[in-house]
Amino acid sequence: MPLSKNAADLSIQRLKEFADGNETFQQTYFKKHETQLLSLVKEGQNPRALFIGCSDSRVIPDLIVQSNPGDLFVVRNVGNFVAPYKPDEDFHSTAAGIEYAVLVLEVSEIIICGHSHCGAIEALYKTSCDTSMIHTAKWLTLGEKAKSMAILALGENAPREELLRATEQLSIVTQIENLLSYPYVKKMVEEDKLFIHGWYYDIETGAIEYYDPDSYQFRPLSELGD
Repeated sequence: MPLSKNAADLSIQRLKEFADGNETFQQTYFKKHETQLLSLVKEGQNPRALFIGCSDSRVIPDLIVQSNPGDLFVVRNVGNFVAPYKPDEDFHSTAAGIEYAVLVLEVSEIIICGHSHCGAIEALYKTSCDTSMIHTAKWLTLGEKAKSMAILALGENAPREELLRATEQLSIVTQIENLLSYPYVKKMVEEDKLFIHGWYYDIETGAIEYYDPDSYQFRPLSELGD
C-alpha cells in the first residue's frame, strides 16, 4: 500500500540521519580499513565465534567487545533464546544460523549473551499478552523454565528487580541446555572442537560477566582464564 506524500516525507526525514551516517562511514572507517574489508570480500569470512544475542537496540555485539568486521557471526532474536532442536522442514531462523555457523563456517566458540533490563524477560512476568502477537507469545515460552527456576530460588514474593535479574541470568543457562540438544553441537562439544559460553551484559555499566559452570555463578569477564 503506497504511503501518502506526507508520510513518505516523514519516513525519509527519520532515516536521513542513517543516510548521513553511512556517508561518514564510507569516508572515514571504510576508507581507513579498506584493505582489510576488501580482503574479507575476496577471501570470505572466517569468524572466531557465533554470537547469539538479543535484538534489543541497546545491545550491540561488535561495540561491547570492540570486535572487528569478520570476527563475529551474529544471530539476534527477542530474548537471545535458542529453541530446542527440532528436525523438521519448518522455518527456524535461529537454528539455521547455528547450523551455518557450526557446520559451514566451523566456528570454535558459541557465545549466548543475555543482558540486564531485557524486555523479553520482563514480559514473562506480565499477566496478559496481546493475543494478536501470536509469534511473540509462543517465542516467550522459551523463557518460562528460567522464570520458574528464579521463583523457586528467590520465592514468589522476592523483589521484582531481583527476580528479573535472576531470570535473565538463568535464561542464559537454559538456552545453553537447549543449544546442546542440537546433535552436531553436542558431538563437537564432547570432542572439544566447540566451546559454549554464557555471557551477561549489564547495560547500566557496560560490564560483561561469564557463566562459570564449576561454581554455578557469573563472574567478571576480565577474570576469564585466571
